[in-house]
Amino acid sequence: MTTDARLLSARRGAALRPFLDDTLSALDVRGDGRSATTWVPRHTAVVVAGDVVAFALALLSAVGVSRRVTGGWEPATTWLLVGVAALWLAVLAGSGGYDRYHSGTGSEEYRVIGRAAVITLAVVSAGALVADWREARTVLLPFVVVAFAGTLASHAIMRRRLARLRQGSSHLMDTIVVGREDRVAAMIREFHAAPQAGFRVVGACVPADPSGRGPGMVEGVPVVGTPGTAVAAVDRMGCDVVAVSSDADLAGAPLRRLGWSLAERKIDLLVSPGIAEVAGPRLSLRPAAGLSMLHVERPADGAGRLLLKRVTDTVGAGCIVLLALPILAAIYLAVRLGDRGPAFFLQERIGQGGRTFRMIKFRTMVTDAEARLAQMSRDGQVNTVLFKDKSDPRITRVGRILRKYSLDELPQLFNVLKGDMSLVGPRPPLAREVAGYESDAMQRLRVLPGMTGLWQISGRSDLDWEQSLRLDLWYVDNWTPMLDWQILARTAKAVVRASGAY
Repeated sequence: MTTDARLLSARRGAALRPFLDDTLSALDVRGDGRSATTWVPRHTAVVVAGDVVAFALALLSAVGVSRRVTGGWEPATTWLLVGVAALWLAVLAGSGGYDRYHSGTGSEEYRVIGRAAVITLAVVSAGALVADWREARTVLLPFVVVAFAGTLASHAIMRRRLARLRQGSSHLMDTIVVGREDRVAAMIREFHAAPQAGFRVVGACVPADPSGRGPGMVEGVPVVGTPGTAVAAVDRMGCDVVAVSSDADLAGAPLRRLGWSLAERKIDLLVSPGIAEVAGPRLSLRPAAGLSMLHVERPADGAGRLLLKRVTDTVGAGCIVLLALPILAAIYLAVRLGDRGPAFFLQERIGQGGRTFRMIKFRTMVTDAEARLAQMSRDGQVNTVLFKDKSDPRITRVGRILRKYSLDELPQLFNVLKGDMSLVGPRPPLAREVAGYESDAMQRLRVLPGMTGLWQISGRSDLDWEQSLRLDLWYVDNWTPMLDWQILARTAKAVVRASGAY
């Protein structure tokens, strides 16, 4: 930047400052005493207290198991386990388990807990081997199992508590968003759509209007400066976080200088990479030619993960079939006796790579449902691509109950055992739906379709096509075994609630 340009920028900033101060005073956006500096220490103390309770329960479990197996308990072992608990807490803290950004983020928070558990167990196991601690197996196994489960449960409870507080506009981090106006607007919309993330946008810094008009609003948020005056805005606002949208004009040296200034003020800096719908674990910084490059890992398609997914599908589906045999038999009889028609409904669906397969379900509609489809009005539809009518007259009385609790989908377990489907994946589409796909939607066919998925736990039939597609594409790009297990756990809750099912 030339000397003249610097002087011009300084004059603009000086001219804007009185106007900005008046605007901030009128809008009262300087914070409300509920910023991160106030709530973070209290919230962290509550989370740590929950973990301590989990470790206390683990210690009691270890004592009980040891007394049953060996008939006694050495007092010295108590202090050893207290030391293990202290080490676990230290590793968890060092891994970011109590970081305010991990609080309330679900899968990332659980990954941190799992990583801390593995590190602690490795260190303690090595120490037990060197010290020839003979009671280690009897004592450590119940302690670690209960401590890990208790820690997960404790953090899950705290996460729900934090989400409720944030829905009530508490326990938030005051945030200023910096960048080009359209990118800033998009980021503000994302923050507003996800209050559980904890960002309360109190100001925006966007380039000055060429027309010379004063600062206005972006998505209901007051403009408090330009990218060049972001640090001054931070000093006035007393915020906790500065979020920078992807902007070619705010990169390199300017971004580095902004980071230095914020570091001096102990303000966190977040930078959007400008890559949408890519999960954090796929992103990493790697040095290249003296530069810090953002590396985007390929979607999870490694042979090891695919094998684990297939084993999980086979074992899981097999166990569910064995446990659900009485239910399957009862549903079979109910459908058959309902209208004397066939119990099962077979339909051609499109699977992985565009291959067709016959999906099996319990029949929930009248026997000539397909013939009646052309006569159906499309006025009651929720989804413009998938035919979903809340008052579809073709559904039988038994079928309506089966659909409400997704019991009609139980026979798809045999599709999973056969290898045509997975327990978790995108919804299996019809051929006529695939014929209308645009290029983006074709990415859904890269993986096996699933009995359940993000669409099942996020609204089921209440989702429109764009929402369903977005969830499926996100899953295809970012699936992991841990994500599959989380979806399976949450599916049970969605089915019991019976929301969005018809």
